[in-house]
Amino acid sequence: MTRANNGGTTGTQETQPLAERVSNRSHRPRSKAFRDFITSGWCERDEPAPTQLPVAPFAARRRAVIGRMFPDDRLVIPAGGLKTRSNDTDYRFRPHSAFAHLTGLGTDREPDAVLVLNPRRPQDPGAGTHQAVLYFRPRAGRDTEEFYADSRYGELWVGARPTLEQVTAELGIRGRHIDDLAEEIATDAGPQGVRLRVVPGVDKAVEDLVTQARQGQQAGQNARSGEHVPAQSSDAMDTDGDAQLAQALSELRLVKDAWEIEQMRLAVQLTVEGFADVARNLPEAAAHPRGERVIETTFESHARRFGNGVGYDTIAAAGAHACTLHWIRNDGPVRAEDLVLIDAGAEVDSLYTADLTRTLPVSGTYSDAQRKVYELVLAAADAAFEQVVPGAKFRDVHDAAMRVLAHGLADWGLLPVDAESALDEQSGSQHRRW
Repeated sequence: MTRANNGGTTGTQETQPLAERVSNRSHRPRSKAFRDFITSGWCERDEPAPTQLPVAPFAARRRAVIGRMFPDDRLVIPAGGLKTRSNDTDYRFRPHSAFAHLTGLGTDREPDAVLVLNPRRPQDPGAGTHQAVLYFRPRAGRDTEEFYADSRYGELWVGARPTLEQVTAELGIRGRHIDDLAEEIATDAGPQGVRLRVVPGVDKAVEDLVTQARQGQQAGQNARSGEHVPAQSSDAMDTDGDAQLAQALSELRLVKDAWEIEQMRLAVQLTVEGFADVARNLPEAAAHPRGERVIETTFESHARRFGNGVGYDTIAAAGAHACTLHWIRNDGPVRAEDLVLIDAGAEVDSLYTADLTRTLPVSGTYSDAQRKVYELVLAAADAAFEQVVPGAKFRDVHDAAMRVLAHGLADWGLLPVDAESALDEQSGSQHRRW
């Protein structure tokens, strides 16, 4: 018998973790007879033998570059975890970019995984500064409770995950169970031991494991030296080291290899096709009370059908909404006399995305005033493209476009000063309003 307290909860509810109460609407069968039945009688899997992904050798070269930058350190690169959207539903997973870049995994692979680059010891086989190991949650057997009862990871709920052997074959990286990660991170993290670096802000659970290993390392160093080392100074060194790793991984992606260039071209092509679909669908958008949503969903449907989805929230801003820089509500009408600004990019399965902005006349024809503005923006873009040459700085490209826009706006009488005064960053920049 349960007793209700003054707050109206029962004794059972008081002892049940809050996060688990969402499952109370459905009671999971727990009898041995049910378990024996649901874990038996499954047919053999019909799966092709795993083969190495085309990206694998490129990802290996990227790991080699980052390894040479930190030759004596253990590098921990998390993929990140699933994030709850509401109740028992998660957002579609996207791995952290550094993880995807160094492993070659795309789409929604692999939540909770961690790539560890261990500094190679003299007795270790192979070449290079580090050995790569991918820790992840492999497929559970159909004879396990996880298979049928785990709504977040179970195969019956979300589909089959890869095996350790499949990931090793696909990536050329040794796969290990995620349960072995804590021990691996802490190995040799003692006096005179290996230094740990982790990409910050990706997976708090992984950062906590690294922190625990570092604390053990610092305690050992203090005991060995007999000196007290302030925790703050050690924490600052660790934070700086993590930031250095994050910066190095980000800068590593600045220079694209041949495989990346191919993926970016695919993303651009998919994006161009999506814009063509939008242009064809403008009459439907104009007839719908939420025409901006018609534009948004037209593009996103194409991106999802032929790629991984969109690379960022689509901006579909008609009329005055186009004056809001990041209008993503997309709930307004689209009138025939309007211009509609569309900022959208398709992401391919490898997670490379395009980023394209175009302003289209809903009617199919620019008015005289609309064409005048369009042609000024086009001239600014052309001037910027002329600066895109090897060795150019991004600022050179930006300044070329700003100069054309400032002079055009001044000619139209829309600036309180002349163009050159507006281009003076210290005392001007009035053209940036437009």
